[in-house]
Amino acid sequence: MVKIRLALRGKKKHPYFHIVAIDSKKARNGEVLEQIGHYNPSALDEKAKSKLDMDKYKAWIAKGAQPTETVVQIAKISSL
Repeated sequence: MVKIRLALRGKKKHPYFHIVAIDSKKARNGEVLEQIGHYNPSALDEKAKSKLDMDKYKAWIAKGAQPTETVVQIAKISSL
């Protein structure tokens, strides 16, 4: 099963995440199928915190990918 989830790319005390489509059996930072956005929780501006390519996101959802709860929340913010 394909999941849409966060992959940690930041460093200690400075998290930065990529939003990726990945096989659910792979490790958190394992080999990804496609990167579809990023999330920076340290950013001050709400719009600068996340960038999600909604076309790619919807395409993966149509293919049957399951997003995590965090990614669903980020998608709601990005779609505004």
